[in-house]
Amino acid sequence: MVFDISIAVTWILFLALFPMAFFWLRRAWRIFKKKDYSEVALKRGEGPSNPEKWAPYTGLVNLAAGAVAVTTIIGVLAGAFPYKTWSAMTGITLWMKVFADFVISRQAHPFTFGKKKNSSGNGTAD
Repeated sequence: MVFDISIAVTWILFLALFPMAFFWLRRAWRIFKKKDYSEVALKRGEGPSNPEKWAPYTGLVNLAAGAVAVTTIIGVLAGAFPYKTWSAMTGITLWMKVFADFVISRQAHPFTFGKKKNSSGNGTAD
């Protein structure tokens, strides 16, 4: 067996599924069971003003991504998925999770046009 870069990348991709699945399912557990909304719809490290509203969406995205990752792991270990199938599942899941989290965070933190008002209310930003 010849070791080349494609085999190394394949192993890295497969082994990366384990921590990704763990973190995604743990985040879903924290949102749904523990009602911990500290990681819901973050934008620049800050949560939205109403994280309870966005928690179900973020929780479902994490739950779905974690479930697909676990299914992929089981399929690879069982020999049910060829390389092209499981690598496509992994790639699509990863990118859709990134995009979905981005969309949710931008919806939770709406963009406001115009000048920002300071606490005194005079309409100028300090």
